[in-house]
Amino acid sequence: MSNFITRVQPGDKRTLAQVDALLRQEGIERDANLDYTAAMMDDDYRVIATGSCFSSTLRCFAVDHAHQGEGLLNEIVSHLMEVQSARGNYHLFLYTKPSAAKFFADIGFYEIARVEGRLVFMENRRDGFSAYLRALAADKKDSGVSAAVIMNANPFTLGHQYLAEQAASACDTLHLFVVSEDASLIPAAVRKRLVAEGVAHLPGVILHDCGPYIISSATFPSYFLKDRETIIESQARLDLAVFARIAQALGISARYVGEEPQSQVTGIYNRVMQESLPAFGIRCVILPRKESGGKPISASTVRLCLQNGDFGALQQLVPASTLAYFESPEAAPVLERIRSAKDVVHY
Repeated sequence: MSNFITRVQPGDKRTLAQVDALLRQEGIERDANLDYTAAMMDDDYRVIATGSCFSSTLRCFAVDHAHQGEGLLNEIVSHLMEVQSARGNYHLFLYTKPSAAKFFADIGFYEIARVEGRLVFMENRRDGFSAYLRALAADKKDSGVSAAVIMNANPFTLGHQYLAEQAASACDTLHLFVVSEDASLIPAAVRKRLVAEGVAHLPGVILHDCGPYIISSATFPSYFLKDRETIIESQARLDLAVFARIAQALGISARYVGEEPQSQVTGIYNRVMQESLPAFGIRCVILPRKESGGKPISASTVRLCLQNGDFGALQQLVPASTLAYFESPEAAPVLERIRSAKDVVHY
């Protein structure tokens, strides 16, 4: 019997243990964000190669040292691409170590950005990121100062509005990017609409979708990084390498962010931005958070209010347009989703 590839079911502890052992040979930990894992088995049902998917990304590749050079990684990648094709996912992304980037380039993946010595972000479209940059460049202003804000806005709060107002007042054009991945309790289309309504009074604001190119927590390759701080810092550095290309396309010279003293993730992001953005000719401006009742306004607090039905408190935390949406019949399915969620703070 020859080698064969099979899907590893979440409850198959024996095979998953072999997958984990194989990944550890490469200094990789199996990512928590996986929706399909493939294993190549030998005649003795031992895992000799593996790879996984999450959404439109490929990740967690490893080949047993005794079988390297036999083309097994190519077979695993081909299998995963067939899985993605069956799902209707044709624009694919992967994260890999720099040492493996040439292999993926040889089979049709193109580099978007890298963090030297750590990871490379790639896609299977030659003109994917370039086309995204060209579309953005249509909104480039040839005069005046341009700045950027990036937000998830889950949902859009008075804190988000304050950040946009402060940034817009300090530049001629504000490019406001809204995370377009649908991985939040509030759908992407709703989040973008509430942002648009919440900044409609500000001149010079242009809204953009982040698309797949501004890194999100759901697609970040945490699996081969050693600890939480390293994961966050590497994610920030990769995000900034991508953002620098976007900033160049739009003539952006400053990025505005809100401080977050209680969040390790945001604290590390802000530190890395302060260290790294000036090298790209971009200022990093960190603004104090807007407060209500002596506490910083946060989207997680808003979601707790929505979960508890506390619309009285909500009025102090969100613009009138956001409040109007959640008081409308249209919001009923979203409110039900929020009320049913076990953890509205981190979702």
